[in-house]
Amino acid sequence: MENSLLQTKGRIFNIQRFSIHDGPGIRTIVFLKGCPLRCRWCCNPESQEWDIQIMTQGGTVKTVGKDVTVGEVLEEVEKDRVYYMRSGGGGMTLSGGECLWQADFSAALLQAAKEKGIGTAIETTGYAEMDVIRKLLPYVDTVLMDIKHTDGAKHKEFTTADNALILENARHIASEAKELIIRTPVVPTFNDSSIEIDGIARFAASLPKVKEMHILPYHKIGSDKYAGLGRGYTMSHIEAPSKEHMLMLKETVEKHGLICRIGG
Repeated sequence: MENSLLQTKGRIFNIQRFSIHDGPGIRTIVFLKGCPLRCRWCCNPESQEWDIQIMTQGGTVKTVGKDVTVGEVLEEVEKDRVYYMRSGGGGMTLSGGECLWQADFSAALLQAAKEKGIGTAIETTGYAEMDVIRKLLPYVDTVLMDIKHTDGAKHKEFTTADNALILENARHIASEAKELIIRTPVVPTFNDSSIEIDGIARFAASLPKVKEMHILPYHKIGSDKYAGLGRGYTMSHIEAPSKEHMLMLKETVEKHGLICRIGG
């Protein structure tokens, strides 16, 4: 492996081991700094800004953000190689934030992992130029892509960006990626009606090779981080969808011939 690959630098804010919700098998999640969207319900608001920040949580003041090399991250990821193998296809997942925001670092990290025989996945909004996304795709086994809404105006209202680029990119990624799984956060007042989920499922089912869609119920985990960053949390009045409601939405998705999972 070329030393220049291992010395590629990026900015992360956390590495989480032993995850089972962000791709197949047991995984190590690398959370990257920086995101072009500002989703109202984001549970990692500390990921949005590129700058290194100070956040207070549970009475503890901590620094959020750290500059690292691919080699340093890979050293941590390799610690659980035996668990990846035993869990049948586990590995490393890049999350955030948005890994496309740091495309060169993400591509280098994914390539290094593949050269070490470690499975790879990314969680992405798909909000970037397709040429940027293509830097990563050769080294990604599974793309977990959010499709939050099919209505551009409502998407912009809740995330600050229109969804036209995202929907167009989804079509390209579906054709070019090894595997694409569509994921939809189910957020009351935004997209939790059967009509809205049906529209997203219909779009997902139209994509080449896409067989699976995950629906993720809204939660307030991470809402305390907003105060810790000196920000307000505008979704505090929203309650999580019920189990019964999620099961109804699951049936809505499955009518389109997709495998549907509640949760990641």
